[in-house]
Amino acid sequence: MTFVDEIDVEVRAGRGGDGSAAMRSEPYKPKGGPEGGDGGRGGDVVFRATRNLHDLAWFADHPHLRAEPGTPGARARRDGGNGKDLVVPVPDGTVVFDEHGLVADLVGEGAEAVVAAGGRGGRGNTRFAGPKNRVPRTAEAGEEGEERRLHVELRTVADLGLVGLPNAGKSTLLAKLTAATPKIADYPFTTLTPNLGVAEAGDERFVVADIPGLVEGAHEGKGLGHRFLRHITRCRALVIVVDLSSPDAPSDLETVRAELHAYDPELAERPSLVVGAKADLVEAPARAADAIRGLPVSAVTGEGLELLAMQLEQLSRPGAAQLPPRASYVVLRPGRPRFTISRESGGWRVVGRNVERWVHETDLDDERALAALQRKLIKEGVERQLAKAGARRGDEIRISDRTFEFLPEVDPADDRREA
Repeated sequence: MTFVDEIDVEVRAGRGGDGSAAMRSEPYKPKGGPEGGDGGRGGDVVFRATRNLHDLAWFADHPHLRAEPGTPGARARRDGGNGKDLVVPVPDGTVVFDEHGLVADLVGEGAEAVVAAGGRGGRGNTRFAGPKNRVPRTAEAGEEGEERRLHVELRTVADLGLVGLPNAGKSTLLAKLTAATPKIADYPFTTLTPNLGVAEAGDERFVVADIPGLVEGAHEGKGLGHRFLRHITRCRALVIVVDLSSPDAPSDLETVRAELHAYDPELAERPSLVVGAKADLVEAPARAADAIRGLPVSAVTGEGLELLAMQLEQLSRPGAAQLPPRASYVVLRPGRPRFTISRESGGWRVVGRNVERWVHETDLDDERALAALQRKLIKEGVERQLAKAGARRGDEIRISDRTFEFLPEVDPADDRREA
């Protein structure tokens, strides 16, 4: 299966169940009163990080995620059941964005975030019984669950990142240092996806990531540079691998460092170690390594591998000390607006929990009740927001299944002419 490290998905939380408007009816009790229960809450869509996944390929087959809706309330004051949350496992290091920016950065086993909140259940008619209305015959509809289009990215979590130009020998080193089995071949861009392995040195264990080869201009997106570079951002320290058999190894080293700095200047300040790979292909490996101030190693002969493992273990310590502890975080934004306004063919649509309930509770044949409804809508700000959105006197306004004519107290067109 193709490695996937970024993808767009659509998520929809469950709708809340409708409240019940049931009236009690028993023999010899003609005025039993209201007994409708509340609707259940809709299920959330939750992303939960796990180390058992290594990419986002599952989302390619499941681009639309839906949580269960809540069930409606019933008579005898029975509340509806809550919808089941949809918990989606994602790889450790997953970052989630929506149209407003960052939603969550999930690092660590079990880190989770609600990416779409379920709608609240509607209240049954028993909730509205009072001295002024002893027999309410209406109930609230359930609230729609949040619907979002998300951009999901994976940023590999590792202690050390092996970086370098294509075919520099990174994958071979990873295979020698760990039990990982990356694809190895004698041509550029053999590695197209990050590979992870666990290395041991003494009593220490640390995760090493083989990052696909960078090319000059990678920070501008050349050679899929942005896709590869973002996996380096979480590495505590960097191991820059240079091919000693290259015609100009010092220039290769400067190219890699320049690309890291151009992508993120902070990367250039991370603890790093320069390794001269393929020492068996040059006549004087020590002299060639001195030119780049690196450690000469050969995966073929084993030269320098034991020393390299010790230096990697030492490198991981300052990297862990300098960077703050890895932690997930979730961005909290203001709650849902009380109502929303959208343009529809031939008119406008107003959607809101309270607004729709007020309309259902109003006897539209009673002029006084209709005037009271209009005062509520004005106080809620519906008239003002409609005018701001561009509604004009005489436009058709739809609230739930009812249709009204827009007759504001002050015509927005008059305000515009005065301005």
